[in-house]
Amino acid sequence: MTPTHNDADRAEEDVVALLKRQHEEIKHLFAQVEAASGDERRAAFDGLVRLLAVHETAEEEVVHPAAKKTVPNGDQVVAERLEEEREAKEVLSRLDGMNPDDPQFLPQLISLRDAVVAHAEAEEQFEFEALRTRTDPEKLARMARAVKAAEATAPTHPHPGVESRAKNMAFGPIAAVVDRTRDAVRQSMGGRDDRR
Repeated sequence: MTPTHNDADRAEEDVVALLKRQHEEIKHLFAQVEAASGDERRAAFDGLVRLLAVHETAEEEVVHPAAKKTVPNGDQVVAERLEEEREAKEVLSRLDGMNPDDPQFLPQLISLRDAVVAHAEAEEQFEFEALRTRTDPEKLARMARAVKAAEATAPTHPHPGVESRAKNMAFGPIAAVVDRTRDAVRQSMGGRDDRR
């Protein structure tokens, strides 16, 4: 196949390159949270929560369904990634309910960071590259557009009127990001269900 775009253009269009870049941004945000304290730590952590929610939801809606069909042993590979994501979300929820200056916050954050980095490496090794080599470039570009649309649509702060931390966890930033990301992904995919 003759490439029609240079490597820089392809990196912008390829969902695998986009998600790998997000993995690097996530690592950077973890470092920012670790280095900060007080209100700065909370702000950095909120940015991390937002990117993780957008990233994982976009993967669940776009990448994992395609990988199930395309990647060898796709069902098993995706099931393992989903279990890792479920465990990370539980820790993330606990951290979101904590004061960032709590003595337990940083050790739990570091544990979460290690789990998220291992998860990202497993995705890249077992899912992303196989998906890239077995998927039409136009579909990879369409998937990338869906992820970008999701990222642009996700809210950056809690819904007004949902002030308590408990309500925020139930109805606020994480749930809102997940819901809006799913809607943006589906709309961006033009109503096509590429998950089948």
